Amino acid sequence: MTYFGFLARYVVLPLVAMRAWLAISKRLGHKPPDELTNWPEDKVLLAHAAVAVAYTTIWDNYLVASGIWGYDRKLVTGVKLGWVPIEEYTFFVLQPLLSGSLLQTMTRYLPPDPPSDDTKPRARALATGALGALWLASMVGLWKGGPRLRYLTLITSWALPPVMLQVGFGGDILWRHRRAIAAALIPATMYLGLADSKAIKAGTWHISEKKTVGINVIPNLPLEEALFFLLTNVLLIFGVTLVLSKESEKRLPKFLRASYERFKARYISRP
Repeated sequence: MTYFGFLARYVVLPLVAMRAWLAISKRLGHKPPDELTNWPEDKVLLAHAAVAVAYTTIWDNYLVASGIWGYDRKLVTGVKLGWVPIEEYTFFVLQPLLSGSLLQTMTRYLPPDPPSDDTKPRARALATGALGALWLASMVGLWKGGPRLRYLTLITSWALPPVMLQVGFGGDILWRHRRAIAAALIPATMYLGLADSKAIKAGTWHISEKKTVGINVIPNLPLEEALFFLLTNVLLIFGVTLVLSKESEKRLPKFLRASYERFKARYISRP
């Protein structure tokens, strides 16, 4: 199975189906909660796709260059940016569109909790602190752990800092919308993990046994790969929720507010 063949079968087709479901939901009059209408939905997804490419590129190039994961050269086009094939960058764009479209659909069917004046700063601080402790532990593991911990600690060291920012900034907002978030996060993670296991079995790409802990969640799916899809979907789904939230805009620091409003008026609010 070629890498583009994998993308067409396991990502593009589900994305087309998801966008069709979303379009039908819109035609039937299903709307997201007013709280999640701060930005045009599709522009939010495109913005997250751009951020995903920017944030993942250097990290993923290091994974390939250091032999943590690799691919069959016969099953890719041969076009590369750095060490990574162009197909991988295509996936960076498609995953936010797929997971984000599922979230958009779920927000139309699963209402949030009622608004509250309690922004739960203490709970957000505690949750952020717990994530910070996990991040520090991962950094220690990355520094002092052996090669078997390399992929695991690279994932957590890379993914946890932005998750900490999201939870610290808007953990209460995310909690209000937890039903829709869970309804998007869980199936998207399970589905992409299953698809990944099929690609590994087909030899489209491979994961180093020497740089993983040796635990498979399901056949052909290392624990690290499952964790990668969980954390990337957390980043995407949390991010989309927070950007769409009107409450998030109110929390912006004053020194950012004017620049943000100019940007939004120029690039976001246009039809």
